[in-house]
Amino acid sequence: MNKSSAGRPPQSMARRFLFGLALLLLPLAVGVLSIGFGRLSIPVGEIVDIFASALSGAPQQNAQLSAVVLTMRLPRVLLALLVGGGLSAAGAAFQSLFANPLATPDTLGVAAGASFGAALGLLLGFDLIGVQIAALLMGFAAVLLTYSVSWGSERRSLTTVVLAGMVVSSLFSALISLVKFVADSDSQLPAITYWLMGSLDSANFHALLLGAPPILLGLIALFGLRWRLNILPLSDDEARSTGTNLPLLRGLVAFAATLITASAVSMCGQVGWVGLLIPHICRMAFGGNNKVLIPASISLGAVFMVLIDTAARSLSASEIPISILTALIGAPFFIGLLRKTGGWRL
Repeated sequence: MNKSSAGRPPQSMARRFLFGLALLLLPLAVGVLSIGFGRLSIPVGEIVDIFASALSGAPQQNAQLSAVVLTMRLPRVLLALLVGGGLSAAGAAFQSLFANPLATPDTLGVAAGASFGAALGLLLGFDLIGVQIAALLMGFAAVLLTYSVSWGSERRSLTTVVLAGMVVSSLFSALISLVKFVADSDSQLPAITYWLMGSLDSANFHALLLGAPPILLGLIALFGLRWRLNILPLSDDEARSTGTNLPLLRGLVAFAATLITASAVSMCGQVGWVGLLIPHICRMAFGGNNKVLIPASISLGAVFMVLIDTAARSLSASEIPISILTALIGAPFFIGLLRKTGGWRL
């Protein structure tokens, strides 16, 4: 037997398995290594021993070191993995949904809406969980407003939805400016400004319990729909000829990407470039087939976000906002990538 049951050569199946295994193990390996980096350097062996003791219930030999690993750095790395993988997958999905290389997770206005919700929560003195809930609710309110605005046209097209998203994003950006204008300049304004620049320094397991499930649910949905995402750039007639319920598919993809983006922004503020840069890198490296593109975007996005966060908390005594690093690193790299590869492939 030189053919598998699916009609593919065993060598091809083995290659696919190894590729999938590499995509799974790479973020985990980078995450474990990043825990050891920082102003307090921790060897990998110590990290493994701490994890082993925690899983077995054995007492920790170094309580201070285990507290740094388990309560400070582990939640932060988990959040970086979730946010990076989620935003990358959402960006790749939106680029396929709108057949637009400039589509990002904020195409429907969700990031601007979630940012306004968080800024409003900080202005009203909410705790961390309250700010997170306010950001989630406003993120979904922004998307609902986008669709309600575009619904008025006789033939609602994807271009109309994108234009409505731009208008809603501008509206919520203005509301954010209004919140910053009325905020107390000594206490509230610095907190709002710093949060809007993006940071993972407030990561903890309580925030993850609220924010991780929406991201995981959205990722599972996009991963399960990756076979169908290749249909989205086709014309409506071509897509319907495949027997696909196009409005339902578009709605599911938009909802899953919105779920991811709203939750990510609610936990760590605005994080730029991840949802644009990583899908482009994966598209240029692996092609435009979403069966490969979505898993690759999840894996490389998670790795990228962990590396960025590690640099943010390690390069200086005061933590550097994530959006600054993603722009400083992402923009020149993206320009070089475009010059080398010649552009975008769908």
